[in-house]
Amino acid sequence: MFIALSTFTIANNMAPEVKKAFQERPHLVDNAPGYRKMEVLCPQDAPNEIWLITYWTDEESYQVWHKNHLRESHSNIPKGLKLVPRSAKVRFFTHIAD
Repeated sequence: MFIALSTFTIANNMAPEVKKAFQERPHLVDNAPGYRKMEVLCPQDAPNEIWLITYWTDEESYQVWHKNHLRESHSNIPKGLKLVPRSAKVRFFTHIAD
């Protein structure tokens, strides 16, 4: 399994709006080939930080989706959102074991 972890920190006190947008997301990725699941986390000690974890059967499925659907997947971002500069990061993982 291939896992993509995106993290970012909200700079302008819009964490509640961002969290609500994830809770009410339109599930556009859910039927993408190779998509398994998504988790959105917020560390208790960093309430303006968001971790978005997507699970895929393989890296190619993720890359195809990312290339073709990134714009529409971000269409629900709350207007006016500002991120801490250079806080957005993406890391990739290979699942080893449960």
